[in-house]
Amino acid sequence: MTLIKSISGIRGTIGGAPGTALTPVDIVKFAAAFGTWIKLRKGKKVVIGRDARISGEMVSQLVSSTLQGLGLDVIDLGLSTTPTVEIAVPREKAGGGIILTASHNPIQWNALKLLNERGEFISGEDGAEVLALADAEKFDFALVEKLGKYSRHDQYIKTHIELVKKHKLVDVTAIRKAKFKIVVDAVNSTGGIVIPQLLEALGVKKVKKLYCDPTGYFPHNPEPLPENIKDICRIVKKEKYDLGIVVDPDVDRLAFVQEDGEPFGE
Repeated sequence: MTLIKSISGIRGTIGGAPGTALTPVDIVKFAAAFGTWIKLRKGKKVVIGRDARISGEMVSQLVSSTLQGLGLDVIDLGLSTTPTVEIAVPREKAGGGIILTASHNPIQWNALKLLNERGEFISGEDGAEVLALADAEKFDFALVEKLGKYSRHDQYIKTHIELVKKHKLVDVTAIRKAKFKIVVDAVNSTGGIVIPQLLEALGVKKVKKLYCDPTGYFPHNPEPLPENIKDICRIVKKEKYDLGIVVDPDVDRLAFVQEDGEPFGE
């Protein structure tokens, strides 16, 4: 079992003894440390979101309840992406955000990735403060009348897509005219929700979904490297698609496959 504490957050494998893996005890401890850090900066709200890992719902419930216990309001985006949580934090005027994902790591991993009030990953200095709070367990939980509120906001994927469409470098008319045919491999996580919706909103003619059911059971190594994406490479070439798009579980890693089935180099 593995537990890694760093200035950018906490990650580890699910199961095992506290302090040796990402157990419920460790999740609560570090969520409390981050929530305390936000309170010290006068923050009142936290945005959270998660990828589709099978441990995600459990981790999310522990994190949101801990933050409420500190007196912080929780805005839960549910199944989401790292970039979507990042844009939601400042839009909600939150004191910070937590993305519950182990990024491209295998299924047994999960993590708390921490954002400041600007929706950016916290700095090294801020991360050190959070770790110090966790080590000292300097938590002051709220009295019952002061517990935080919990709310679900399911619209942010749509909001994010609309922001992409309106971006000055995005030409929806040109995309629609090109009549692209695209395959998407979302490794059975939240990219399977977001990327097809985005492509359809941009006017892509045909979108083929490969591993787009957000079950959290990854059909291959979720890191989008050439050796892990052979299925989509074969389909793009054989079925004459214009492009292949591969994302990792939290949709902050991206790989493209050319029309000849060969991945673009990073």
